[in-house]
Amino acid sequence: MDSCSLEIANWRNHQETLKYQFDAFYGERSTQQDIYAGSVQPILRHLLEGQNASVLAYGPTGAGKTHTMLGSPEQPGVIPRALMDLLQLTREEGAEGRPWALSVTMSYLEIYQEKVLDLLDATSGDLVIREDCRGNILIPGLTQKPITSFADFERHFLPASRNRTVGATRLNQRSSRSHAVLLVKVDQRERLAPFRQREGKLYLIDLAGSEDNRRTGNKGLRLKESGAINASLFVLGKVVDALNQGLPRVPYRDSKLTRLLQDSLGGSAHSILIANIAPERHFYLDTVSALNFAARTKEVINRPFTNESLQPHVLGPVKLSQKELLGPPEAKKARGPEEEEIGSAEPMAASASASQKLSPLQKLSSMDPAMLERLLSLDRLLASQGSQGAPLLSTPKRERMVLMKTVEEKDLEIERLKMKQKELEAKVLAQKAEDSKEKENHCPTILRPLLHRTVTVAKPLKKAVVMPLQLIQEQAASPNAEIHILKNKGRKRKVKVAGGLGYTWSPEVESLDAPEPEEKAEDCWELQISPELLAHGRQKILDLLNEGSARDLRSLQRIGPKKAQLIVGWRELHGPFSQVEDLERVEGITGKQMESFLKANILGLAAGQRCGPS
Repeated sequence: MDSCSLEIANWRNHQETLKYQFDAFYGERSTQQDIYAGSVQPILRHLLEGQNASVLAYGPTGAGKTHTMLGSPEQPGVIPRALMDLLQLTREEGAEGRPWALSVTMSYLEIYQEKVLDLLDATSGDLVIREDCRGNILIPGLTQKPITSFADFERHFLPASRNRTVGATRLNQRSSRSHAVLLVKVDQRERLAPFRQREGKLYLIDLAGSEDNRRTGNKGLRLKESGAINASLFVLGKVVDALNQGLPRVPYRDSKLTRLLQDSLGGSAHSILIANIAPERHFYLDTVSALNFAARTKEVINRPFTNESLQPHVLGPVKLSQKELLGPPEAKKARGPEEEEIGSAEPMAASASASQKLSPLQKLSSMDPAMLERLLSLDRLLASQGSQGAPLLSTPKRERMVLMKTVEEKDLEIERLKMKQKELEAKVLAQKAEDSKEKENHCPTILRPLLHRTVTVAKPLKKAVVMPLQLIQEQAASPNAEIHILKNKGRKRKVKVAGGLGYTWSPEVESLDAPEPEEKAEDCWELQISPELLAHGRQKILDLLNEGSARDLRSLQRIGPKKAQLIVGWRELHGPFSQVEDLERVEGITGKQMESFLKANILGLAAGQRCGPS
């Protein structure tokens, strides 16, 4: 659509389109120079500031990633153009008279089937990826070649490029079978004090393309290579998603590629992703996938910083004078009359206390001679360059003395405030003790009434009482008895009868004083209910089925929300139920469910109790 956006048809709905917004979009008429000058060249200046940068080419196989990075002799790609400009920048910044001395080294490697191989040294095996104490990613044993001109770069890079693994597929005669990474390191050393050192890294990465093996026709080794490529790109997508979602763990270590790109993705590098897409119709799904990945990657936030450290400058040994080897008392005696007049202008007490604390000339004779030589040489160097203020190793002047006096006054004030705080705390505690004593002496003891609390009396539990068999038969024979009897039935087994008291475990035992064990039924008990209670319970269930709502029906045992809706719907279609057994005609309620429903509900409703839902 324009230089920053594009539009593509939506494969799920042909009446809609998908729009993507990027930092730059280059169409079919764009040249290699347009891509390099518009997106890559601006980040090279960060290398001279001690920061990292990376350029990644991503896309499906055959979309032109290698052409974008390498190019051709007629149209050079990103890598040769970036190296040419970077070497020109280092020559200008590292010229004589400039404060920094610069050096450039290069390394070239590939990640083939999860193995890190050095392309500058084909005899080396699989290398390991490490992380130092500062979080920088490094590869021990990786070859580094110093380069000072573009001719040096071509002399090392062109033979190494021929070592990269390529293969022929149906879609590409020279398909990249590995991820290639060109690492260019720029080291800077300051020529003058404080002799700082900076290091900037440039990663130029040509990723292998994701492949659909149904179209590429990969078999055997090519199929194994394709699986490794797709797996590493899948982990790359997981890393991007984890960074966008802010997950606590980012799976950098799941792949050698993401481990190496840890600085480029969510790290400390200025990163650029060049997504190569193919406009052909049969590449449509690959194009949509590449665009979605590029859109997600745009949301990743990197935090670049300057990699700078201080390095001690190596100086030659110097001879020390007698004054420099003496301590502060001896040095004062050895001063000349002019130095004595300058020193007498400062307060004597402050001079003694401050020199005892800050003067680095104390006990120089007890220091390491090599360290002493470096310190004194550095002091002379700064003095000869006309640095403002006193030399580093001279006695502190009035400003330092005033500062030390201010610090001492602040310390004394802090101590005074601490003592005052302790006194106030002691007074508060003493006041509290006096108040408590006065209350005990003058205030009568007030008895507060006990708080009344409601005592919940637990309901008596239902008990099963074992009664003699004769007593049960007598009570059952009475005309007004309404007794529920648990009667056992089941398979026969041998039961011992307690002949002395006339008790038995089975109510069906006829002879209570049988001397020998007999075969009787197992303890399978069933509930027998009087006919009046049974009829009363059935009538209550029938009234509830005909008049109750779905919510009322759910109060019955074995009736849930779904069955309650089915009962109400059947009642609206066919009218009221004539008997409880008509419940079997409702769809979804079987005969076995009907039997368990009656057993669970009749006794509770007959006794006037509300049965809760199952």
